[in-house]
Amino acid sequence: MLRHVPAATDPRILVDAATRDDAAVFQVAPDRALVATVDFFTPIVDDAYDFGRIAAANALSDIYAMGATPLFALNLVGWPRDVLPLELLGEVLRGGAEVAAAAGAFLLGGHSIDDPEPKYGMVVLGEVHPTEVVTNAGARAGDALVLTKPIGTGILTTALKREVVPASELTAAVTVMTTLNAGAARAMRAVGVHAATDVTGFGLLGHLHQLLAASAVAARLDAARVPVFPRTPELAGGGAVPGGTRRNLAAAQSTVAFAATVDDPTRLLLADAQTSGGLLIAVAPNRLDALLTALAAERTPARAVIGQVVAGPAGTIEVR
Repeated sequence: MLRHVPAATDPRILVDAATRDDAAVFQVAPDRALVATVDFFTPIVDDAYDFGRIAAANALSDIYAMGATPLFALNLVGWPRDVLPLELLGEVLRGGAEVAAAAGAFLLGGHSIDDPEPKYGMVVLGEVHPTEVVTNAGARAGDALVLTKPIGTGILTTALKREVVPASELTAAVTVMTTLNAGAARAMRAVGVHAATDVTGFGLLGHLHQLLAASAVAARLDAARVPVFPRTPELAGGGAVPGGTRRNLAAAQSTVAFAATVDDPTRLLLADAQTSGGLLIAVAPNRLDALLTALAAERTPARAVIGQVVAGPAGTIEVR
């Protein structure tokens, strides 16, 4: 699909779709660049307020992945007005507004349509100094890979939809999904890192592949070090796996080499389609301890060293 997006030719365009980065970056002054992103999706939890909070945190995450600070947001709404009460939509919008406020972003309006299936998300604009943009294209051989949230939200929410688990078992995941990546962004800006991306719909393997391909390097991933939500290996083994996760794993076959000891539930988890996941950061070895200390001070949900960037065919991953 990206072949239909015109190639960037203006020097003010610092980041476009070519490297499949998290957001677009456009320089407006010598010391200022705007960062723009958009994201929306259908409900992944039953509670309307939580859905709004998760969707807003997810949209804001792309701004943080670029090392930027959010400025303002616009709501995007699709709603079956003759099927679901507008009061329920009000709860969605209330949740989104609270998260935007927590991010220090102004919510300035938006757009809505009548839609057979409810959808919600945001357009978000942020700002960053042009020399301080964190892209997915700067990873270097020798860098450590650090993840700031556990994975498995796709499997958990699918288990909820299939009534395999009660809503109470998603409490921890909802807390993590509604946690802004602001602290992780502050930590990586303070320390200085080579590259970053956030882990969302393409799963950990998919987003790591994109980062490596953009950086022309490879990686070794230690599956045992990747933080996961409780019960997700069991649920994955029991078949509570979203279609997007299975497609992600199928797509990874050409670029990922799994050790024979990596079982099927673990492979599915590493490919699990995430919502409002953490930042995946490539940092130089001599700055790793400083980054982990900064992440701890920010109380990020996780701060796991999950692998290493290595020289090799661009975009390839060895999972041990």
